[in-house]
Amino acid sequence: MDAVVPDVGPAGVGRSGADSSAGRDVVIVGGGAAGTSVLVQLVDALSGTGGAGARAVRSVRVVDPRPMGWGLAFGDSDPLLMCNSAVDLNSVRARHPRDFEDHLRQCGWTGRAQECVPRSWMAEYCHARSVQARARAAAHGVDVDRLSATARAVEVRADGYRVLLSDGRRLAADDVVLCTGVRRPRVPDGFATWQEHPRYLDSPYPSARLREALGQRPRRVLVLGTHQSAVDTALLLCRDGHRTTLTSPSGQLPAVRTALAAPPRALPALDRVAELDPADPYLGDRLLRHTVEAVRSVSPLPWRRQVSTAADPVRRLREETALAEAGACHWARVCAPLIDATIALGGTLSGERRHALMARFAPFVNRYVTALALVNARRLVAHCDAGLLRVAAGYPRAVAYAGGRWRVRWPDSAVREYDHVVNATGFHPPQPYWDAAARTLYLEAPPSSATALDHLAADLRVRTDPAAAPERVWIVGVGTHLRIPFANHLNNVVRQADEVAGRLLRAPNPST
Repeated sequence: MDAVVPDVGPAGVGRSGADSSAGRDVVIVGGGAAGTSVLVQLVDALSGTGGAGARAVRSVRVVDPRPMGWGLAFGDSDPLLMCNSAVDLNSVRARHPRDFEDHLRQCGWTGRAQECVPRSWMAEYCHARSVQARARAAAHGVDVDRLSATARAVEVRADGYRVLLSDGRRLAADDVVLCTGVRRPRVPDGFATWQEHPRYLDSPYPSARLREALGQRPRRVLVLGTHQSAVDTALLLCRDGHRTTLTSPSGQLPAVRTALAAPPRALPALDRVAELDPADPYLGDRLLRHTVEAVRSVSPLPWRRQVSTAADPVRRLREETALAEAGACHWARVCAPLIDATIALGGTLSGERRHALMARFAPFVNRYVTALALVNARRLVAHCDAGLLRVAAGYPRAVAYAGGRWRVRWPDSAVREYDHVVNATGFHPPQPYWDAAARTLYLEAPPSSATALDHLAADLRVRTDPAAAPERVWIVGVGTHLRIPFANHLNNVVRQADEVAGRLLRAPNPST
């Protein structure tokens, strides 16, 4: 644990003895898209009360070592990395869905709201909105600041909370919102013993680190994964002339669509999903039926003519790219509302039931719900045509490193050599740990006495025990995987942030 230092409140003033009538101190852990959304919508709520709500909040502190908006999801300046969802789904304001588009228009952008744009544009937008929010908060007497540090733990005390920072400070708070995002890369099958190898990269992000590790001379690179992170990796590597092989146990690339965009009209079949009985033993079948009905309602074109069934992943990529270019992948129009419907349904299910449902539909989710944007599919096809990209027919059976090369044995017993291996299998979702004796919620490096937190109230407040009252500690974003599927879907994150921002203005119930 960090050395004990004075509790720090607004502007470095000790919190002890502070006048509670002056308002509450709010700490937001994480300044990426989720943390920005909480901040912006909290200030929106303060402003919407004509300043009266500002008396409920004295200060807002955002804890993140990076500038606001520049988190892992969007904070990479490489223009090749694109948002996977369209402009019309990327607002950080739930009640102003065109806010991102408005920002881009003001910057001179003339594209369509259904297009994908570089991720760094989203980071710049979040940063700009956070700067504006800080100025508007100051006009209401609310102090907003960012602390360049990492939050390690949250102590639960009788007089509130103490957020323990990586630089040794303890930040006093009345309310804490955890928007930590992802940090810890997954460990691919067969590579657990190679995590510290200098020619193994545990993640393709940030892209600058990837470029530095491989250098300018063309290399042969094995990329572990075939989904979104692996696609990012392939695009970055092939652009720089590296010969790249993708591999995964499924061997499947995502399907292709123009973009994940807002639907042009309501889809009643999916609107009814939230009304399904959580205890229904045929829940999965009914969800599938509603999805098929929704797809049929957007187009009479049969499903078999909207997708490719080619066994070879590259041929399938080519055929589905052509279908998207021809406007024939009508199924894509149901993806965004299907995600929203599944989120609404998932919140009513037990953890076991929710995991079983998602496991059943994982192949469909991995191929279609999280499909490729057309702009990236075209680039992949071009790299395949140039001989820079291939998708392996199987997953490595054995791996060794000798003579400055990775030696990989494939299922057909062939052995091929690579200069570097890049893990692009994604990240573990954030997992808080609770230590009852220390009354501390650990966000990283928990002691052996702590246990994984698996309780989250319906209002997204942390429960340290199923029988305990919820704390004034909320989780927003990917951390809500504890009870919500598709927890990283930005539309969902922004709705959560809006709900939590409203609750932060409400006086706490003394009984809780």
